[in-house]
Amino acid sequence: MSSDKTPLQSSAVINEAVQTLRDGGLVAFPTETVYGLGADAKNAEAIQKIFSAKGRPSNHPLIVHLAAPDKFDRAQIDWLPLLTPWVRDLSDDALKLMNAFWPGPLTLVFKKDKSVLDELTGGQDTVAIRAPAHPVAQELLRKFKGGVVAPSANRFGKVSPTSAADVRNEFEGMLDLMVLDGGDCEVGIESTIIDLSSGDSAILLRPGVITPKEILAKTGITVYQLDEAKDQNLIPVLPRVSGSMRAHYAPTTPLRLYAPGRVLDALSEFPDIKSRVAVAVWDSESSLGEDGHPSVHFEEVEVPSNSTTFASRLYRSLRDLDQQGWDLILFPEPPAGEEWDGVRDRLQRACFGSGPSSSSHASN
Repeated sequence: MSSDKTPLQSSAVINEAVQTLRDGGLVAFPTETVYGLGADAKNAEAIQKIFSAKGRPSNHPLIVHLAAPDKFDRAQIDWLPLLTPWVRDLSDDALKLMNAFWPGPLTLVFKKDKSVLDELTGGQDTVAIRAPAHPVAQELLRKFKGGVVAPSANRFGKVSPTSAADVRNEFEGMLDLMVLDGGDCEVGIESTIIDLSSGDSAILLRPGVITPKEILAKTGITVYQLDEAKDQNLIPVLPRVSGSMRAHYAPTTPLRLYAPGRVLDALSEFPDIKSRVAVAVWDSESSLGEDGHPSVHFEEVEVPSNSTTFASRLYRSLRDLDQQGWDLILFPEPPAGEEWDGVRDRLQRACFGSGPSSSSHASN
């Protein structure tokens, strides 16, 4: 977000939000990834409010958000005291990852401390934690002086919000919901999730903009893909984490991916041929031209061919297209490569969950 366009929330508003959290209420707030629906991580009743507001299954764990301590003149932040109330043990790898990427869009999964509420872990013995980088989130968490659980601020399974207006649209009926406005989210897709709970290995549970390649380059830590971890028996039990449902991030309009040059193949999936189709095309390529189907009205929508920019605009595009009344939305399959894994993951889950009945099959 750029502060010249969006004034940061005033101290008074942040103080009111802190009080709301202390009183067991919900506060929607911006992070660099997406907007979160926040509650006091130590208050079981407040956590239940998140599940009922979102319509989220209660065995689906939440991520605890913590404030990064003020650095002042220290070269390195001391994360240890911040994490000890939440996690059982902190490995050297965990500290390396925090020092390299926190605050930022990286969530780490640990064995939980016994005081951590089952309501937020989905009954598991692991807890997911991150320190968000957005200045509004930082100020809120610093003043709150505690952990805030915050899944994305939308109805369960639907497209995540990347602006305060998205949150308000999503929860129109909830008049008492406080929404902190911090402009548009820069990253645009949820954080990368790495499991450290098995003790020995770092395992990728959800891809995001921070890739295993970047982690290896900055920390020397090898992050295993899920399939590798399973093949090598590196994980006795795989923790359930946010965003791991097969149907998720889904628009109400049917969404499909098409392979390069295969728009018509994607259409043939719909024999009752759809009459109004929005086709996303790479900004680096010339338009589709009329490779046409006489009964279809195409409209082309350019999408960025840079993976970071694509991620930052993905949910915005899906939300806007969903509201425009198309019969079908087609997106190009993202290219191969780790930097595209995060958006590929979101698009595949969005396709699976999309369509008018999407709420009924948000299953694993």
